[in-house]
Amino acid sequence: MAIRRVVVAKPRGFCAGVVRAIDIVERALELFPPPIYVFHEIVHNRHVVEDLRRRGVVFVDRIADVPEGATCIFSAHGVSPHVRVEAAARRLRVIDATCPLVTKVHLEAVRFAREGYTIVLIGHPGHEEVEGTMGEAPMHLVSSVADVERLPVEAPERIVYLTQTTLSMDDTAHIVEALRRRFPHLEAPPKDDICYATQNRQNAVKALAREVDLVLVVGSHNSSNSQRLREVAQAAGVPAYVINDEMEIEREWLDGVTTVGVTAGASAPEALVARVIAYLRALGAESVEEMWAEEEHVYFALPPEVVRPANPLRREAPQRS
Repeated sequence: MAIRRVVVAKPRGFCAGVVRAIDIVERALELFPPPIYVFHEIVHNRHVVEDLRRRGVVFVDRIADVPEGATCIFSAHGVSPHVRVEAAARRLRVIDATCPLVTKVHLEAVRFAREGYTIVLIGHPGHEEVEGTMGEAPMHLVSSVADVERLPVEAPERIVYLTQTTLSMDDTAHIVEALRRRFPHLEAPPKDDICYATQNRQNAVKALAREVDLVLVVGSHNSSNSQRLREVAQAAGVPAYVINDEMEIEREWLDGVTTVGVTAGASAPEALVARVIAYLRALGAESVEEMWAEEEHVYFALPPEVVRPANPLRREAPQRS
């Protein structure tokens, strides 16, 4: 083992949608009586979820598990209209932490369905975001080029595709190409559905992969965007692994490695990145440097339910980036 250098991708870690979602839960803990319920994991990160659970948040996978009249937060991944109806029937105080970029895809699905389009959603089966989007309108789900080849479409002359926001740009491009070959009239969403943070982090990993022998992606294993970062590095010919924290680093991964690249999925706190860097320093890394790919200045407003009344004598501090 001869680690000499650590290169850290920038941007990495929390995106604006994750910052907003966690802020919503933290403010709800301050403003409303406990317990606070969250439908699904607020974001896909084990450390974030465990920390909030210790502070009194109860995570559920069924609205039926939330007591009538309780406070319930919808996760950043979004929910289907059926879930909203269930929540209303139980008279829940609902706070919606859906990422605005996911909401954009939901609204596109509703509009295209209303206009008579056949909708194809590119995404991963079983992912919460996909389940929420597919609840908005009838649509076909594809996750590979092979899926496209066996796709039954009744009206190929009026067809549009949408995408899960956390996909690999390269994999999505191949699927879109296959759709265009089968359906020459295929239309795209007005603006790319893959979110800015997913794109920026994947671009950063592509640059990182040219400089390092190994890439470590800090993120939970059920995080779609973290897994896509691993795949991007591997596609560039560099071994890569998703790790929750430094305790999951296998020493044999580091054999013959002199330069380690580190990045983090959009749901991973920066504190976990610092722990990984400290671990690599302890193993002998002499230098740590950041590799910049893109600056981000995106902020999403909080919903009114968790915005404190403004103090006219004092300006509210800006949100975290």
